[in-house]
Amino acid sequence: MAAGGRCPGCGSAALVEDSHYAQQQLVCAACGCVLAEGLLTTTYTEEEHLREVAYSQSTGQKEQLSRCLQRGIRRVQDLCKVLQLPRVFEETAVSYFQRALQHPSFHLVSLEKKELLGGCCVFVTCRQHNWPVTMGTICSLLYAKQELFASVYLSLQKELELSVPALSLADLVKTHLNSFRLLQQAADVPAPFVEDKEKVVARTMQMVELASETWLVTGRHPVPILTAAAFLSWQSLQPGTRLSCTLGRFCRMAGVDLPPPAHLRLKELLEILLRMASQLAWLRVFKLDKKTVVKHIGDLLQHRLFLLKNAFCQQDGEEQGAAALGEGSPGSSPAAAGVAEEKGHPSGGKRQREGGPRPLLPPCLIHPRKRLRTAAPSPSGSAITGHEPISDSELEQYLRGPEEIRAFSRAKAWP
Repeated sequence: MAAGGRCPGCGSAALVEDSHYAQQQLVCAACGCVLAEGLLTTTYTEEEHLREVAYSQSTGQKEQLSRCLQRGIRRVQDLCKVLQLPRVFEETAVSYFQRALQHPSFHLVSLEKKELLGGCCVFVTCRQHNWPVTMGTICSLLYAKQELFASVYLSLQKELELSVPALSLADLVKTHLNSFRLLQQAADVPAPFVEDKEKVVARTMQMVELASETWLVTGRHPVPILTAAAFLSWQSLQPGTRLSCTLGRFCRMAGVDLPPPAHLRLKELLEILLRMASQLAWLRVFKLDKKTVVKHIGDLLQHRLFLLKNAFCQQDGEEQGAAALGEGSPGSSPAAAGVAEEKGHPSGGKRQREGGPRPLLPPCLIHPRKRLRTAAPSPSGSAITGHEPISDSELEQYLRGPEEIRAFSRAKAWP
């Protein structure tokens, strides 16, 4: 108690005893200043010795951190139960969450990122145990944006120095098709539309491998490609009753979302299949289009390597890039640009379809979003005299023979 029975803060004599958490305290009723506090008999570090400590040193000091940790652990456990993960997965994910919450890098992050931290720990655990689960699945369960989830996941992987293996293509196909109601016996799905899961998975794997060999996978999100490949595989198994079904209706009956780029991936796959079908002798008599070619997907996939080799010519990367971007390269004539564009485009007209095989190019070269425009040469710069200076950086771009390389090396070594 203060000297004279007065508060040292405001000088008031109205001092009262207040019980806080079963602990007697002397409090000033005027300003609320705590003059003295009693002692607790329950501790968190010296409980076995029954030593009395003040409240500021008791478990109340760690109450906020404990609540945050407990909520996070429950969130991780609930997520593991929803995904039906084994018990060892849950224990590993909880340990990662505890380590992350104690790391200084995650102390000052936003509450939204802390809530996603548990999902990232579950995602890392599944990948380490080769359990096929996608980032989109975790985000849908947490109602989170994939961009924000990816940033937290990369931070977790970096700060905790975790080794996370990539998911194989076969596991990704199986995981994505597991949720398709068309591959299960559902009451609201017509009988002709229900298909055996193993057959669809096997053919979808072949379609995805075909897309990978024809530059349709590189740099793209995998879900639209898997959706388009699964749709074509499902159609080709019973084309008589399924050709009239659209991609949107297929996704609605399957109970999955339709990614916006899936229509573009479907169009690109059909163009590849039509190009391959033109190399089969028994299919040349038919006038195949994007619907009827689906009937022959089984034959096309069976002879995939042979048809790709005949349908597309193999050229060097520089020649392919020059053929596709001929219109945008500086100094190229419009006529040459038109020929190059006709060669690089999958539907480059009747001459291209009847002619030889076209180069196998990535879609970004076949359909560039922005074409380079050639600037009109100025009158003063159009006349070339041959005495223009050549910079060192430009000189390095010239090709040299073996003798020139040796002479150039000796000249550089000359003092």
